[in-house]
Amino acid sequence: MRILFITATRIGDAVLSTGLLDHLLRAHAHAKVVVVCGPAAEGVFARMPNRAWTISLEKRPFRLHWWDLWRQVAGSRWDLVVDLRASGLAWTIRAKRRVVMRGGRRPGHRLAQIGALMGLDPPPLPVAWFAPADARRASALLPGDGPWLALGPTANWDRKVWPADRFVALADALSASGGPLAGARVAVLGGPGAAERAMAAPVLAALGGRALDLVGNLSLPEAAAVLARCALFVGNDSGLMHLSAATGTPTLGLFGPSPADHYAPAGPRAAAAVAPGSPDLDSMPNLTLEAALGAAERLLAAPVPASAA
Repeated sequence: MRILFITATRIGDAVLSTGLLDHLLRAHAHAKVVVVCGPAAEGVFARMPNRAWTISLEKRPFRLHWWDLWRQVAGSRWDLVVDLRASGLAWTIRAKRRVVMRGGRRPGHRLAQIGALMGLDPPPLPVAWFAPADARRASALLPGDGPWLALGPTANWDRKVWPADRFVALADALSASGGPLAGARVAVLGGPGAAERAMAAPVLAALGGRALDLVGNLSLPEAAAVLARCALFVGNDSGLMHLSAATGTPTLGLFGPSPADHYAPAGPRAAAAVAPGSPDLDSMPNLTLEAALGAAERLLAAPVPASAA
């Protein structure tokens, strides 16, 4: 069976699509899958089983990227085409079956919208694929038996960023003697590039030698393996937040201007702390330390679902 799976440009949306892709792989164990995604999201699928190859769809003027894609896939006959980009391309190539998402934002969580395409309710949760080599590197970076707390103080937009001093205070409270992660060491994660480095810099500076700096230093499979070793991830609405939830690690997403009802982290142990006034553009500073800490404590204290045990 040959499946063409057209998914997102951004990492977070790509991660949310992995649940449907995993469902298809389980239903069609011998299928060969060609994944189409944006360049930033390629790593999400790098360790995916049954992946024939990945087509990196880099945007071009006048939507010429869709013409480039058509030339690569039109010569094949596909058993199933799944198009989460609402591009219309699925209707121009030979396929036995087509599943195409409608354009425009609709109410409800993105995960539920993706699952509904194939009548899956509840929708399958995202997954995070990484290899033994990624796990070995994560084990070397995060050694020991004690807990690790992962922080994600960056985002693709500065208005989605929680104040740095609150990240530091939250880490102090969680790792303090008597705290839910007493004695925890801290790993700070972020994507590549100067903007991500600048967002993370105040947190790293304040934590000093207590923090492991992993900003821009990991591939996405390596980041997934690192996050899977952590006792808790707390971070802004970002691709890393979604990747963490997909690993099954307890994940707290912090939300201000982006709608949590649409993009809250989806996983067996995931929750969102939402700023009062959200989704107003300037609402992120309204999220207090006390609210985030309370949400983290409740997440850690909640029973572990049987599926995540």
